[in-house]
Amino acid sequence: EATISFFKITYVLSPSGGININITVDTSHQKQNHIHLCLQILYCKMKVEEALKQVADLSKKTALNILHSQQIISDHLAEVFKAHDLSVEQYNVLRILRGSKTPTLNMSDIQERMIARTSNTTRLVDKLLAKSYVNRQVCPHNRRKMEVQITDAGRELLLKIDPLVTAAEQQLASNLTQQEQEQLNILLEKYRGKI
Repeated sequence: EATISFFKITYVLSPSGGININITVDTSHQKQNHIHLCLQILYCKMKVEEALKQVADLSKKTALNILHSQQIISDHLAEVFKAHDLSVEQYNVLRILRGSKTPTLNMSDIQERMIARTSNTTRLVDKLLAKSYVNRQVCPHNRRKMEVQITDAGRELLLKIDPLVTAAEQQLASNLTQQEQEQLNILLEKYRGKI
């Protein structure tokens, strides 16, 4: 349970192994406009790790641990990209274009290679286009398709960000030995094998 003057948050493990979160807000308080900020602070203090230790169902615990780890990684990397006015998804598009064996990729090719398949690729490319990090043109062989190419400015940005991303990734993995990291990769690949 966590309390801050005008609202209280309680989180309880249900018999099924889930986590129930209840929020009670004193709407008469004068500081309502600070609720969002305080919720963010309290969320960080709720110690998800402690709640996860009490989840009985091992498969549920594994899934929740992976989801929680993914959020921590995303938040950590987002701080790196934020300083360069870039989102994690925009960085992913630039990385895909730079790593392509062909000079250009169409939108569907980019979508297939995205880590988050639900990303709106058209919107991401539009934003990168506005920042001059990519070029876009109609495919000469199929006018219904658009081809995208990373620009020199996009490549230069990645060169600046690459060492920062590497440092952030190394910091995230710093609690694990090289052998443990190799084992974790093997286990995660095995975990995804049935999906």
